[in-house]
Amino acid sequence: MKLGARILKTGVAIVLALFLADLLNLPTTIFAGIAAIFAIQPSIYRSYLRIIDQTQGNIIGAVVAITFVLLFGHQLVMIGVAAVVIILIMNKLNLEKSTSMALVMMIAIMEIQDDAFLSYALLRFITVTIGVLSAFLVNLLFMPPKYETKLFQSIYQAQDEIIRWTRLAGRQAAERIATKKAIANLKDLLTEIDQTYLLFKEERSYFKKTTRAKTRKLVIYRQMVTTSRSSYDLLKKLHQYENELMNLPEHFRMMIQERLDVSLTYHEQLHLKFAGTLKAEHSMSDSEEYIQRHEAMEIFAKEIGVTKELEDFSAYHLLHILSAMLHYEEQLEHLDKLISSLQKHRGDEVNEEIQEEFY
Repeated sequence: MKLGARILKTGVAIVLALFLADLLNLPTTIFAGIAAIFAIQPSIYRSYLRIIDQTQGNIIGAVVAITFVLLFGHQLVMIGVAAVVIILIMNKLNLEKSTSMALVMMIAIMEIQDDAFLSYALLRFITVTIGVLSAFLVNLLFMPPKYETKLFQSIYQAQDEIIRWTRLAGRQAAERIATKKAIANLKDLLTEIDQTYLLFKEERSYFKKTTRAKTRKLVIYRQMVTTSRSSYDLLKKLHQYENELMNLPEHFRMMIQERLDVSLTYHEQLHLKFAGTLKAEHSMSDSEEYIQRHEAMEIFAKEIGVTKELEDFSAYHLLHILSAMLHYEEQLEHLDKLISSLQKHRGDEVNEEIQEEFY
């Protein structure tokens, strides 16, 4: 079981909410803790949005609860009717995520059996609001997320796995069942990377200079994800047509294998280049071996057309693989251009937290 930052922040937010509610001598402090649980979010920006939504939900829940009590009194059946009304209102206002908190507010108010109903209702509204604000404060100050570092590490680790399995698949050296499981795991990793990218994208910059720098980084990270997905698609094609590849002539298989090795090594070096740990003279961007892609494709096309040994092999399947390889190489070249452009803007500046991934 992994103890993540969000789990710790939830615990801290609950304690802070209960402490503040108790410090202010508010009744039923438990509602502050419940509100903190609902309000905790994975990012500061989402926490801010949740405060807006939760506040609206609390107001709606309080208004409906007070109205029903004043009109119908403290009847259990009316609590259910009020819940239905709140859900309808929240859905109409596109505040579905805050419906649970609005219902908590409604129950907290409607269960009050006291002559000073309105004053107690106000106190409970304040109690719940303190819980929501406590969660935001914890998100803001306690273990603030570093989604850029997490995003790069996730991409780097997932790509390392893809490269490993692609090299094995290119040599037809991987066990088929093991490769199938690895592809399924990689699909989940890429989905998680997409979610982390969205969290990083949502983070707000408060200075013009940092906003521009982040915009450039977002473009590169988006291309990194796209390139990784391209390499993942290539791995799936190599796995899908493994038997057809094994029936290729030896020299043909070697051409594909060498081409794969060049592309995969290029991809590894691009990550090092982005982190600032690769010497310029070792970059493959100007490699003659790499830029002869069109010549290699012409050789492949010629082999398909004239080699008699390929009579039992479906050229259609081979074109799927060659197309995936071509697309992967084009994505790599585009990523290289974006990284080079970023380095011109930032000069010798490097991200030390990202560099730590390589040490």
